[in-house]
Order: sequence, then C-alpha cells, then structure tokens
Amino acid sequence: MSEPYTPPRVWTWDRANGGRFASINRPIAGPTHDQELPVGRHPLQLYSLATPNGVKVTVMLEELLALGHTGAEYDAWLIRIQEGDQFGSGFVNVNPNSKIPALMDRSGPQPVRVFESGAILLYLAEKFGALLPAGAQRAECLSWLFWQMGSAPYLGGGFGHFYAYAPEKFEYAINRFSMEAKRQMDVLNRRLAESRYLAGDDYSIADIAVWPWYGALAKGQLYEAGEFLSVHEYTHVIRWADEIAQRPAAQRGRIVNRTWGAADAQLAERHEAADIDRARSQGAA
Repeated sequence: MSEPYTPPRVWTWDRANGGRFASINRPIAGPTHDQELPVGRHPLQLYSLATPNGVKVTVMLEELLALGHTGAEYDAWLIRIQEGDQFGSGFVNVNPNSKIPALMDRSGPQPVRVFESGAILLYLAEKFGALLPAGAQRAECLSWLFWQMGSAPYLGGGFGHFYAYAPEKFEYAINRFSMEAKRQMDVLNRRLAESRYLAGDDYSIADIAVWPWYGALAKGQLYEAGEFLSVHEYTHVIRWADEIAQRPAAQRGRIVNRTWGAADAQLAERHEAADIDRARSQGAA
C-alpha cells in the first residue's frame, strides 16, 4: 500500500502527478497560445471531439436535419484535446472553460457563442422548436437534462478516472464512485421502467444528453466496466439504449469528430452530410 497522504497546509500544482491527462489539466484558465479557429460555410460552427459530451451535440444536429431543419447544417471541426487545441486563443474566446464542445451560431447579425453541452442542446431545441416538449413534459425533460449535467462528472471524472485512468488504483476512490455509478444507473432504470423515454412518450434532448454516457455504460462500451458494474442488471436502460442506437441520426452523429475505433465509425471533420455517408461506405468497403 502507498504511504498515507497528509495534505500540506497550502496545495501546489505538481504536473508529474497528473497521470494520463497531465498534459491537458492545469489549475488556471485562459489561453496558452494564439490559435484562430477555422470557420466553414454553414451558420453553425461546432468545435468538438467525439467524447460523450461531444456526441450529444452532433447527434442533436443530425436529428434536427433528419426532421427537416435545414438551418441546422453545420461544420464540425476537430479539437484535439491531447494536443491542447482547447487552450488556443480562438477556442477560449468561444468557451472560456476550455472544454469541448463549443458552438458558434453565425446565422444572425452577430455571432452567438454557446458552451456546455447541455446549454447547446437547449439552445438548439429552442432555436428550431424541436425535441423539447411543452408543459409538464418540458419540466420532466429539463429535469433529466440537468440531472445528466450534474451526475456525469461523478461517472467520468469520478468512476472513470479512478477505475480506468488514474496512475494507481485506489480502493477507496473506486469503491466510492462505483457505488455512485450504480446508484445513478438504478435511478435511470427505475425511470425507464415506467416511461419509454426520459421525458415521457417522446424522444427529447434529455435522451440525447444521457444516451452517450449511460447508454454506452449499459452496453459495456464505457471504460470496459460493464462486467465490473454488472450493467446487465439495468434491463430498462439497455432497452432504451438499444432503441436510440437504431436511430439513423444517432448512428450518424456518433461518428463525427471521432478519430479512433472501426474505420466506418470515424470522421475527423464534417462539413456536409455526404461526409458521413462517405466515411461509412469507405469503412465498410
């Protein structure tokens, strides 16, 4: 066992203790270098990476396009977080928190920046009048949307970090966050036992927000932790995850800004719908 740790009176940053993500974590904000962002021809400019938070937005945009909202056409630019793109001056101007995804809406007289994935989903839903129900279901939808925003850091930065990424395995930390991950899955499972989708009978931004995180976990695709967390127990989450995975827009959106995995599931940048079609067909060839 490691020697017991006693916190110092004043904490100081030691880059060497950052583990796998030492190059992208630091205790200050702001840009580290000048780097302008590219701008494509569409009104919506997305700067992202196909992590669960990034997938939320590309799935949302593809769903809007599938519904016939042509104004949702977008350019998706790759932000290489391991190379520090998120600390470039252009990206920090769009998102002062230096996290993906970030969106610039250039459809109006003045560009509008939107950061935080949940805020982007809500912004797009309101802009296009889609995937956000009215009345009591709206309240339910927003409750689950904000549940995801508050809960996922425990799943990613908590469980995922200590189970999969930390340079050492700490039993206390893994046990603490495993318990919380399973509690969250049980919350979802109970809701989906009584409702087809999170907000009710209709698919919404709540499902789009939750699916890339918890759907992937339920299918054993996140942190290779399916067996460890006994995800087979969450049958209603699995049913829901499978249903969303069959949606064409979900299948299209999940490959955008992705640079790993199967060849037909990778598309570094997306500038027109045909880019996705080409990537999928070339990978399948």
